[in-house]
Parts: sequence; structure tokens; C-alpha cells
Amino acid sequence: MSIGHTLLGLLESGPRHGYDLKRTFDDKFGHDRPLHYGQVYSTMSRLLKNGLVEVDAIEPGSGPERKRYAITDAGITDVEQWLAQPEKPEPYLQSTLYTKVVLALLTGRDATHLIDTQRTEHMRMMRALTTRKRRGNLADQLICDHALFHLEADVRWLEVAAARLDKLATEVRA
Repeated sequence: MSIGHTLLGLLESGPRHGYDLKRTFDDKFGHDRPLHYGQVYSTMSRLLKNGLVEVDAIEPGSGPERKRYAITDAGITDVEQWLAQPEKPEPYLQSTLYTKVVLALLTGRDATHLIDTQRTEHMRMMRALTTRKRRGNLADQLICDHALFHLEADVRWLEVAAARLDKLATEVRA
């Protein structure tokens, strides 16, 4: 995810302080990976330097002065271009799961146990996401669906790998 573009998009509804941007980002996009304040302010500094935002106001606070940022016309254009650009599909050709299975086979370890343990962990996460999905609003349901579909694909791959494990062992040990 492009944090800069996301923060710019949030600014389109009106000027905000860094704290407000972080809170809104975390509420809408950062359930599992909230932004650090330093990340917000370093991103805003870069956007300011690149002319995509401007300081709308500086207000005194209980600590340092608080800057309120506003998106510029160049920032709006940048968000429009980013939204119009399709994301590159991620084929995951160098997955950690694949690497672990092959390394287990190469080193004489029990790859079947590794696959079974991973399948169990995937199923645990899928149950947790399904519970979260049932309790969430539509936005949370959609992000959970996205994660669930990826986990389901991993589980299908684990099943295929388990079915081909003997043949894969012969090939990688050759």
C-alpha cells in the first residue's frame, strides 16, 4: 500500500493534522498494521517537499506546534493517477512456504509435518478472520474476504504440495 497516496486521499476531504491522519488511516486501513507517528510525519514531510501538500495552518498545542496539512492541486492529480493505475498482480513465486518445504526435503526433515503444521496455522487464522468478518462492518468484511481468499489459496497449495511431496523430494535431492 502506498501510505503517501493514502494520506493524500484522506486529505481530499479537508485539511487535517498528522494525528488526525494517523487516526483515520488506522481506523480505515490499519487494523492489523497501524501507522507509527514517525511514519506519518516523515511521509507528510516528503509530500510537502514534493509540493503535494501544503501547511494550511500552524496551531499552538500543549507540546510542539501542530501543523494542519492540505492537499494541493498537484496532490489531487497524483492521487487520481495512482487510483487509475492498476496494481501489479503478485505471483508470489518466492514464497516462504515453498522455500521451507524444499529446505525441509533437502535437509532430510519431515516436510509432511511442516505442511500439516502450516495448514493448521492457516486454518486457525481463517477461523479468526471469519469471526472478525461476521462482527465487522462492510469495509471490515471486504478486507477479511481479501485475506481469507489468499489464505484459501495457500491451503490449496499446501494440499497440492502434500500430494506431490514424494516426487518433489526426488527432484530436489537429485
